[in-house]
Amino acid sequence: MEPHERIVQAAERMVKGLDDARDRAVIEEAHPADLAHALRHQPVEQLVVIFRFLGPEQASRLLSELDDDTLIQLVQALEDVEVSRILDRMPAEHAADIVEELPAEQADKILDLMEEEKSEDVQELLEYPEQSAGRLMSPDVVAVHETATVEDAIQHIRKSVTDEKAFELYIVDDHRHLVGVVPLRRLLIADPRTRILAVRDEDVVSVTPETDREEVARVVAKYDLVSVPVVDAQHRLLGTITVDDVIDILGEEASEDIFRIAGSDASELERRSPSQVALMRLPWVLTTLAIEMLAGLVIHYFDRTLGQVILLASFMSVIQAISGNTGLQSVTMVVRGLATGHVRLDRWWEPLRRQVQTSSIIGTVCALVVGVIGLLWHSAMFGLVVAVSMFISVNLSGAAGTAIPMLSKRLGFDPALTAGPFETALQDVLGVTIFLSLATLLLHWLV
Repeated sequence: MEPHERIVQAAERMVKGLDDARDRAVIEEAHPADLAHALRHQPVEQLVVIFRFLGPEQASRLLSELDDDTLIQLVQALEDVEVSRILDRMPAEHAADIVEELPAEQADKILDLMEEEKSEDVQELLEYPEQSAGRLMSPDVVAVHETATVEDAIQHIRKSVTDEKAFELYIVDDHRHLVGVVPLRRLLIADPRTRILAVRDEDVVSVTPETDREEVARVVAKYDLVSVPVVDAQHRLLGTITVDDVIDILGEEASEDIFRIAGSDASELERRSPSQVALMRLPWVLTTLAIEMLAGLVIHYFDRTLGQVILLASFMSVIQAISGNTGLQSVTMVVRGLATGHVRLDRWWEPLRRQVQTSSIIGTVCALVVGVIGLLWHSAMFGLVVAVSMFISVNLSGAAGTAIPMLSKRLGFDPALTAGPFETALQDVLGVTIFLSLATLLLHWLV
């Protein structure tokens, strides 16, 4: 039996009171991520039973692994005192994520029930913007004073009480300004009597609490960091962000961009009702519909041309599909490039130049193919019209698919949400206009 099935069956028997020692062992020994995955679609009553069975440490880790919708259902089904005691055992940044998802009244009550120090840490984190480094950072950092020795630093690490993984030791002065960092490996092999300043790295890559979380991910990737310190405007050490949090960011942002390119949102599949999903998508669908109606007007304007050469209608959809596909591929690459930092707005001409070169090759090949087909089906002039229209449409689509996301970003819009629908609809209008205009211009040689 698969682990997933064993967990589900053990949980079902536990809810019914039919569990035995083996069932309890399955639940106790399961990784919190496996528990969360197995129980995410189970009734909330079952979640409550399992949650109360777990020890405080495992229960806190399970909360961190649950998706937002399941988390809210579970927390609302539990007593506020139970939730507060579990949150007290969690890292402050994870507790802040959970508190943020709760209704304001319940969140305030739970914060009041939590230990004073942990509650203050959580509230401080909640003051930072949602997508910022401040919301990701852990205030539990391992830091020593600059006058310490290596031996002092090692003793301090041993005595430090933190749930976080300590990857590096930070060095601070009297005012908690960050003055250096020491990898733990270097600390362990150094002479215990050596001053900590002698083995530090003085040039420390850091971010501020206001830094966007995507920028944090880029910094970690660029400098191959396992953790990055967070400092304020005076360079005082506030906390640290570890690489496991950054990996979560990359996965979430990638999924979010993919969903938004389709005119959707990454959270809607889990949290929203069909009517809410429809209302969220409708503005973009209706905007696209309005632009597509222009294509209908263009076709109506050229109905005389289509009436005389009906074969044009067969190639019209082909040109729209190929050019639209080229544009959407460009949109996808540019949106991802903007998210990862590979595409920069201050050097917008670089991706545009590369796309023009790429589209020229694609457009030439596609133009030759449809041109030959047009020649065989109708005439040489017909093949020329189809080929030229295909070449121009593919190149315009590639350029638009590159420029529109960058323009959206420059204007302050989310390129993942706006670029795809606009590019596709715009290209349909341009493709039809170019094709039928050229056919009309050369109509004398086509009939």
